[in-house]
Amino acid sequence: MYLTRLDIRNFRGFEQTRLAPEPGFNLITGGNGAGKTTLLEAMHLMSYGRSFRGRVRDGLVRGGTDQLEVFVEWRVGDPATDREVSHRAGLRHSGSRWEGRLDGQDVSNLGELCAALSVVSFEPGSHALVTGPAEVRRRFVDWGLFHVEPGFLPLWRRYARALKQRNALLKARAPMRHFEPWDAELVLAGEALDSYRASYIHEIAALFSELVSVCAPSLGRTCLEHVPGWRREEVSLADALLLSRDRDLLTGHTSVGPHRADWRICLASLPGREALSRGQAKLIALAALLSQAEHQAAKRGSWPVFLLDDLGSELDRAHRERVLGRVLAYGAQIFVTGTEADVPGLTGIEHPVFHVEHGSVQRLQ
Repeated sequence: MYLTRLDIRNFRGFEQTRLAPEPGFNLITGGNGAGKTTLLEAMHLMSYGRSFRGRVRDGLVRGGTDQLEVFVEWRVGDPATDREVSHRAGLRHSGSRWEGRLDGQDVSNLGELCAALSVVSFEPGSHALVTGPAEVRRRFVDWGLFHVEPGFLPLWRRYARALKQRNALLKARAPMRHFEPWDAELVLAGEALDSYRASYIHEIAALFSELVSVCAPSLGRTCLEHVPGWRREEVSLADALLLSRDRDLLTGHTSVGPHRADWRICLASLPGREALSRGQAKLIALAALLSQAEHQAAKRGSWPVFLLDDLGSELDRAHRERVLGRVLAYGAQIFVTGTEADVPGLTGIEHPVFHVEHGSVQRLQ
């Protein structure tokens, strides 16, 4: 999978610009605040429905305008025919309302748009995957499943719909008989959802452990463990919902279930993730992101697009060379931003350089 075109309009400091990248390594340079990260942010938005720097309403729309626009074209290999297929997608977003199109058809659910384009982003806030709230780690797992399991997205929607209905009943303090059909629906969808997530964590665990040894060898042996969101080893989800109902009525929301799921990292050399430095958390997050990409490539036969923002300030030279060597070996499309055109580890590799300045992008080589 690789992008062939990116158009953005009214996105942060850009009024309108276009990027025409190459399939392999692409370097984006420019001064601090020039807009390098904004280009990656636009690609990320098309794959996740949100920016890695916050919600669309939080400053993504250019001042003085009412909505941003992003248009992308990409090509992806079809393993069945050994040929490449072209796709295109567009998104208009005001922060409160959005319109999307995929391959010429209107999109009614943002998840459909996000499931089409696969992007893996490593940026200054990526350490939140390790040190942040459980919601970030759930989103990581669910995004990975969107791209490798066709049945996951409708199941995820089914669970979300049942959860919304149950929470509405809790807030209204509805009679107990009204809960029965929604509890049953929550259990059916929730147990299947949990099974998907547990299998996914199990499948990427070996890749993750091997990649930690590449990205952060000093941390020693690591493992991943799925945390289901209720005491599954003690009670079924149906019993957990029943036991928590009185508490849930007081708080007005469902306190147990897959929407509370998480995953934990076991570290042989440290007592827990709380003991990690910020730099170690970033390296572990990078290992998790790369393990997700390698898993997807093995399942789908194509690599996602890699976005590595400000890599020079995030990793020292030795780690940078080690990581770039690994990613370059994938043969995937890579975008790296930096203030300088000199990137350690790229000696002898021809690549385009795009320079961002004054709200425009220019190809230098």
